[in-house]
Amino acid sequence: MLGATTAGIIGLPFLALGAVAVDLIRRRPKLPTLRVALFLLQYAVNDSAEVLLAPLLWLMAGFGQRRSSDASQRRYRRVQAWSVAVLARRAEQLLGLRIDIDSASLSALSPGPVITLCRHVNLIDASLPALLHQRLGQRPRGVIMAELLADPGFDLIYPHTGSVFIPRDDGQQARAILARLVHDLTIDDAIVIFPEGRLFRPERLQRSLTRLAETDPERAERLAGLRHGLPPRPGGVTTLLDLAPDADVVVIAHAGLDRFASFRALAQAVPLTEPVHVVAWRFPRTDIPTGPRDRIDWLDNLWLQVDDWVEQHVRRS
Repeated sequence: MLGATTAGIIGLPFLALGAVAVDLIRRRPKLPTLRVALFLLQYAVNDSAEVLLAPLLWLMAGFGQRRSSDASQRRYRRVQAWSVAVLARRAEQLLGLRIDIDSASLSALSPGPVITLCRHVNLIDASLPALLHQRLGQRPRGVIMAELLADPGFDLIYPHTGSVFIPRDDGQQARAILARLVHDLTIDDAIVIFPEGRLFRPERLQRSLTRLAETDPERAERLAGLRHGLPPRPGGVTTLLDLAPDADVVVIAHAGLDRFASFRALAQAVPLTEPVHVVAWRFPRTDIPTGPRDRIDWLDNLWLQVDDWVEQHVRRS
């Protein structure tokens, strides 16, 4: 990462000229190739900054012995917040990515502790809940798939901000990890999880419903009407509800990124002309069922509600 970032910075004049040439040849006066290249370079700069800061943070935490202390976690969270905020500004400036959210939805996000559920359609929305919670001065704690530890910044910074990395398809280990996540929750904390477990794709939806029909025909029939999301995986959500009995639930739905199934599709549409519409609903803990099966039914109906909201926005666009 450090080598790629250094090469990108040194070669920026040539990179920019090449990107502009490509855009002009293809008659794209808004220069999407240049914009995307500059955004990716910013991501690399952020990641490299995290790599360089990690040893300093480790030393300040007593050679790593006090990384679980409040002071150490605050330092790591400041780095995380800086990185997310910078990328959000660059996404708006370079990619035209704007978030349209009303005051009622922002009010639903706080105070904590809350368990925040968000739909997942591409790489951009992965940072959306953290960005919104940070704007309100909250501490987002992510439930992140372990594959993302391949990113140096994630590997060196995020495990020490209160977030956890979950191995896929290992429920027993995942529950033990989630138990550490909910330790000492306060009104400033927001646990963020993507119940679908992976990016939405139309072909994945049909495969997921087919597999679900083999194991739980009742759920498959109930969720057969999904159009814009995958069937939610209840394991992580129900485990968090068990482990954090005082936390309300916040659901974040968004529309506007669905057309970009891949980063390439997003890059070709840059700069975006329409904002990403976002809504958040809060569900008090007293409104959430306590029985395991009732909770699954509640989550399914909730995801159908999210799906209906997205469909309404898709029809308007």
